[in-house]
Amino acid sequence: MERARFAHQVAEKRRLIKQYKMERERQQKLEEEEEIKRLRKELIPKAQLMPYFDRPFIPRRMSCNDMSGTSRLQHLPSSVEKAEALYQQRGQLKEEQLMKKIQKLVGEEEKLRMPIAQGLPWTTDEPKCLIKPPVKKNTIPIDLKLHSDIRAVERARFAHQVAEKGRLIKQYKMERERQQKLEEEEEIKRLRKELIPKAQLMPYFDRPFVPRRSEKQPTVPREPKFCIPRHKTIKCCKMSCNDMSGPSQLQHLPSSVEKAEALYKNRILQ
Repeated sequence: MERARFAHQVAEKRRLIKQYKMERERQQKLEEEEEIKRLRKELIPKAQLMPYFDRPFIPRRMSCNDMSGTSRLQHLPSSVEKAEALYQQRGQLKEEQLMKKIQKLVGEEEKLRMPIAQGLPWTTDEPKCLIKPPVKKNTIPIDLKLHSDIRAVERARFAHQVAEKGRLIKQYKMERERQQKLEEEEEIKRLRKELIPKAQLMPYFDRPFVPRRSEKQPTVPREPKFCIPRHKTIKCCKMSCNDMSGPSQLQHLPSSVEKAEALYKNRILQ
């Protein structure tokens, strides 16, 4: 607590010193601007008084006494010398004021650096012994769980799962390719074994092969069933009647049964 209070006091002093310097610079700028304005006003040409035309100026002839007084005029200061003396005097005054302000500021800083004890009250009473406050326990730091840390752990777990999945997929592909290669090699070996020419048995020349007549009976052909169910025949007749324009045309068209009978007879004849 004392360290924090001391740091706060130092920061406050620095802030005040900085503020004082800024204010001093602002005052100097204002004074310089006022001085420049005053000098500009002095440099503005002023209107001269009109001469008296009814009383013309007649120069007076200089006498010996006036001639002797010219040496005294030479020692009189001119306007330029007066201005320079005035500027020097003002500069000295400003420097003295600035030095006084700096000394005052340095003294205030030294006083602030030296802590001053509080004086005792002007009383005859005995000082009261204040009760000491209870000693506080040491603060135990709380283990904070930041959301970013939790997200980092989850992201690491997810990345590990993705890497493990990719590794398993790669391993599965390699195993499958290996199995395919083995199967292809076995198939090639089997085909090569089949392509090897084998010796054929020689025929029995003393017992030649004589084909015998089959003992099976010849197959009896069965008449196909060309009958159509009644509901299908009625439906077909209705559709054909709707398509035809008149009943005279239906008499000349052969039915499906007649067509089948004619086809069967042609096959028997052949």
